[in-house]
Amino acid sequence: MSFKSTTLTTVTRDLSKLDGKTGNLYETIVIIAKRANQISAEMKEELNGKLSEFTTSADNLEEIFENREQIEISKYYERLPKSNLIAIQEYQEGKIYSRNPAREADSDSGSSRF
Repeated sequence: MSFKSTTLTTVTRDLSKLDGKTGNLYETIVIIAKRANQISAEMKEELNGKLSEFTTSADNLEEIFENREQIEISKYYERLPKSNLIAIQEYQEGKIYSRNPAREADSDSGSSRF
């Protein structure tokens, strides 16, 4: 996954530069939020897959113990950059494809008129 190789830090962003591709800041935020949700779901699915190896069938409190490998995997995913930071970077690099059906419908109906 691409989120494993990224190293990001939180920085202050100029909002006027974010709306350059769409012309609308709110539309840009929606695009970034949807991509962040996708990235978050991918991360969660991968983490749950790795942690499912450590599940046991017995639910006794006496049998619950700390597994060092499980703790290390959890710490690794906690150190990864947050999904919204990754989504903003992808948007700025032009890696996110988005389309607005409402705009497409407006442009199609306008061109078919005489």
